[in-house]
Amino acid sequence: MANSGKPRQIPLDLGHRPGHSRDELVVSDANRQAVALIDAWPDWPATVVVLAGPAGSGKSHLAAIWAANANAVFIEPSEIEAWVEDAPLTHPVVIDDADVQLDENGLFHLINAARAAGTHVLLTSRLFPSAWGVRLPDLASRLKAAATVEILEPDDLLLAAVITKLFADRQVEVEPHVVQFLVRRIERSLSTAIDVVDRLDRAALEQKTRITRSLAAHAVNALDLGQAELDLDGGGD
Repeated sequence: MANSGKPRQIPLDLGHRPGHSRDELVVSDANRQAVALIDAWPDWPATVVVLAGPAGSGKSHLAAIWAANANAVFIEPSEIEAWVEDAPLTHPVVIDDADVQLDENGLFHLINAARAAGTHVLLTSRLFPSAWGVRLPDLASRLKAAATVEILEPDDLLLAAVITKLFADRQVEVEPHVVQFLVRRIERSLSTAIDVVDRLDRAALEQKTRITRSLAAHAVNALDLGQAELDLDGGGD
């Protein structure tokens, strides 16, 4: 479609963000075991629980659900020691991306404090603890006793349900064949699903058109090329 020269309508940023409540969680075989463990709290089999899975698999969503339910606090992996020394442990703790810049001494003391206080620590990671390269033997021993649950890459069912829900949250109706096209074409991660839905919603608002397979193809190509925004010329049909 040639550029008509008409001024584009710039869609307002209405602040659409993925919800992190339990009601907004989509469950499939990819995350069912992890969801069951989160829902089972406080009847956990160990002081420490590790959610391990690839980027975009929903670990942070599950951690946010548990934190809200357990009134837990979030601690950065590199700041554990300072946090433990600053105050006695009074709440459960979440450490997201625990294998990144891990404070080994701090985590060891945190786990000990949690055991003494009768509370829990939830860690998320892309890798299982055995692959973290932990050098502190006492910490390695504590992590071996952790309950570790793997979250798989989103399967077709989960990815389709998430995409459909993201559109529904924006009050946008999309044909099932468009959703299935996106499921087949995008990277298998929830973060990519959020990105492509945002691009399509903004493009449809700007062009004042429905979201078609052609527009979806343009959005996917833009993602593949690493473009920050979707080139709308020729994007609808």
